Amino acid sequence: MDGCTDEEWHAAPLDADPRPVAVVVDHVAHAYEYLAGWIRQIVVGQQVEINGDVVDALNAQHAREAVAVSKAEAAGHLRRSGAAISRLVADLSTADLDAGDGRVRHLAQIAITHADGHRADIETALAAQGTRRS
Repeated sequence: MDGCTDEEWHAAPLDADPRPVAVVVDHVAHAYEYLAGWIRQIVVGQQVEINGDVVDALNAQHAREAVAVSKAEAAGHLRRSGAAISRLVADLSTADLDAGDGRVRHLAQIAITHADGHRADIETALAAQGTRRS
């Protein structure tokens, strides 16, 4: 984020995603929160409905709410939620990871790769537009 210019921060460089970089960065932090919630619920034996429609609805609501997020706000949110999900996943036992027929392990894997996937997509898109050197 520190290396992101104001122009890049407010740009929406992804063809299939209308969200500005600011919203995508904060989305990662938000996703860590709902992923952690689902992990906690599954570990204690609760049934959790997770599907594309649920995730899309969460992401759409977040995009509406985070439209004016600043770099400082997104960075703080990302640090807090990233640290929280890191602690949660680090403290999971093998049995916890296997809970929900392996759904906890799958959600933990999503959390681990989520930020890198978005970062790589954004950097590639900005470089292709000539906004950033790759």
